[in-house]
Amino acid sequence: MAQHHDHRHGHGHQHGRDEHHGHDHDDFDWNRLAPHLEAQAELFAPLYREVMDWLARDGAEPGLIVDAGSGPGVISGLFAEAFPGARVVAVDGAEPLLERAAARAARLGVGDRLSTLAGELPGVLGELEYPADLLWASNSLHHLGDQRAALAAFADSLAPGGTVAILESGLPARFLPRDLGFGRPGLQARIDGVESVWFSRMREELPGAVAEAEDWPALLAAAGLRHTGTRSFLRDVPAPLDADARAYVAGVLGRVRDAIGEGLDADDLATLDRLLDPDDEAGVHRRPDVFVLAAYTVHRAVKPR
Repeated sequence: MAQHHDHRHGHGHQHGRDEHHGHDHDDFDWNRLAPHLEAQAELFAPLYREVMDWLARDGAEPGLIVDAGSGPGVISGLFAEAFPGARVVAVDGAEPLLERAAARAARLGVGDRLSTLAGELPGVLGELEYPADLLWASNSLHHLGDQRAALAAFADSLAPGGTVAILESGLPARFLPRDLGFGRPGLQARIDGVESVWFSRMREELPGAVAEAEDWPALLAAAGLRHTGTRSFLRDVPAPLDADARAYVAGVLGRVRDAIGEGLDADDLATLDRLLDPDDEAGVHRRPDVFVLAAYTVHRAVKPR
């Protein structure tokens, strides 16, 4: 597993992790993708800090935090900063991303409290030295074929009284006005439809895939956990964007073009190409009305003592 993604190729449903899921760990170029994963998580860092403030109200400060599907460790580092008394373990299947997580922790001055563990979820959680007081899974769960079994494994890795927090679903991100002034209005809504089909196919093709109603509180309860809250968090970066946020939007739309372009019609592809042209005044590199607006939903549950 690796972070944020953004599982639907970085467009409407990105959560700071995992567009790379479904690629073979041995031949995927993680170092090429890592800067995008880091830029995404950094752009959404204010949202993640709000999540952590919410989680901190749930009880005593955790001794051990596990970031299950950490990728390059941006959120792992934020956890180390938010909970200065905690140890953090970044868990991921992609060792090049964990190397970046360790380097980031050293730069942040939290390398003594942040360690890494390489292996595939959920089995690798059995290698933890201690049960976790807080297990965070940001869009990693839906890349596991049997989500119900995975949640049971998450619960098994928790200490009594420990919390699991899963970031799943939310609202598709928006970057562009409905009417761009060229092409057919409503481009992002049509991209959402293609991505939804892609996502369903991705789920169906996972090893051991089990179709499951996405009722996360019910699934957490089925794992023996007590659901203690669901909340959505907003990231609102209004126009005009700075250069880093513009580059992020361009990167997202470029991956949409590469990954699901065959699902769009010729007119929409032409619109995307114009949006991605750095020399076009109407493209996302230059137009003044590009923004970032997204909502991420977090579900929280506690293991009974």
